[in-house]
Amino acid sequence: MMMANLPEDSGNTDPFGRLVITERLMSVFPWPTGVTKVFAVIGDPIDHSLSPTLLNAAFTANKLDGVFVALRVGREHLESAVQGARSLGLAGLSVTMPHKESIIGHLDRVTERSKRLNSVNCVFWDGGELVGDSTDGPALVASVEAEFGGSVSGRSVMVLGTGGAARAIVLALAEAGAREIVIVGRREEAVAKVVTLGSLAARAGSVNELKEVDILVNATSVGMAETEGAGRSPVPAELLESRHFVYDIIYYPLLTPLLEDARAAGARTSNGIGMLVHQAARAFWIWTGKEAPLEVMFHAVHSRAKH
Repeated sequence: MMMANLPEDSGNTDPFGRLVITERLMSVFPWPTGVTKVFAVIGDPIDHSLSPTLLNAAFTANKLDGVFVALRVGREHLESAVQGARSLGLAGLSVTMPHKESIIGHLDRVTERSKRLNSVNCVFWDGGELVGDSTDGPALVASVEAEFGGSVSGRSVMVLGTGGAARAIVLALAEAGAREIVIVGRREEAVAKVVTLGSLAARAGSVNELKEVDILVNATSVGMAETEGAGRSPVPAELLESRHFVYDIIYYPLLTPLLEDARAAGARTSNGIGMLVHQAARAFWIWTGKEAPLEVMFHAVHSRAKH
């Protein structure tokens, strides 16, 4: 039975302590409701994802009737998953490994940034079209500058990797004014393509040049739990120095072998939690048009993150 309309500041909650106020009617219902908007992150593996924790905290803080879930989607099921999102009317998607490139062919169109990067991590509706965008790069720069305590402008940065995340990061670093971007990858052809995204600041390099840079960003999966690279570092420990700032976009585990070695060398470090929060905040704004509650999101994710 529908409960009586209550004022927005009534403080009524469901059994989990969440406000149950719909954006449309501002009335209190058992949650979720028939008009609850459903958002999801798709990827494989996905069990470790902290995106539901982040975005559900944001929906609650903004009193929006939305819910965010994680859905495991293998490579072979991506096309049917996107069709399912259309059929079920999912309100938006986050996209993680291994689908950031392959999902493009299943969308109606992508933004200019995603087209240039050939990578999508956020999907939203524009009218009746599913549109792909990339928020990884700007999120990384925002996180690095917050943790580093200063601008990346004028700094020398080494980026490990040539995948979707690495490409987005290199483009955003160039836009932010990085003085030099050294790109390290296994395949020369792939590295060359990433270099073009970094304008005049970017060049190919090797990890042996690490002593010459200020900031190291690991944009590979090496060190991520439940992958082939688990338990390994992409950089020899002896190359790390106390003057370095080392950022690993991985957050599962929170302390990767790379970060362990960096801390042992006295370097300042950060894992991918910050990038994840800023990426989620940008997706939240794209989907809802509202500013994300960053402080609430950081508190929620740190309380749930696996150590």
